Amino acid sequence: MFTGIVEELGEIVRTTDTGGDSALVAVRGPLVTSDARHGDSIAVNGVCLTVVDVSDGVFTADVMGETLRRTALGALRPGDPVNLERAAALNSRLGGHLVQGHVDGVGEVLSREPAAQWETVRFRLPTGLSRYVVEKGSITVDGISLTVAGVGDDWFSVGLIPTTLKLTTLGARGVGDPVNLEVDVLAKYVERLLGDRAAGGDR
Repeated sequence: MFTGIVEELGEIVRTTDTGGDSALVAVRGPLVTSDARHGDSIAVNGVCLTVVDVSDGVFTADVMGETLRRTALGALRPGDPVNLERAAALNSRLGGHLVQGHVDGVGEVLSREPAAQWETVRFRLPTGLSRYVVEKGSITVDGISLTVAGVGDDWFSVGLIPTTLKLTTLGARGVGDPVNLEVDVLAKYVERLLGDRAAGGDR
């Protein structure tokens, strides 16, 4: 479990095809690897990956083909920056919201509107996700916990403060760039519970 508060802007070192529809991804992140061990979880652009090895500030993780196809990780190349966050500790502050690191879909940047102290960015929403997104609710974009400023049938917008623009990948994302999206898991649980009730399921 994560909070959507990016700890470090890391970098893709290499991606190695390991056969069997999988790959080994190496990521540079001196901060997140400072206490990382085999088996730990680190979110890379919002995708929960399991650490296989750590050496000199670089960790490697196995990535299944399905993950590469269903997230924006498959488009990353050596040198690309990535948002990194270690799994949350039970005694840490929940600065963002509850983030699983399970990507629900890939969106894309539709527009950017700079202002004096912030920037409004609009994203395309994949089919089927709009019902989980509400104004003033939470959404995760490339691993970043953000508050929804506006929402439509196939889009949503957020306001980015200077810190987010400077310390995460969203500062350099251009129109058309893909982003990993994770909707608020609480919305999905509510939908399931209400659906069961409407169908006469257990109460």
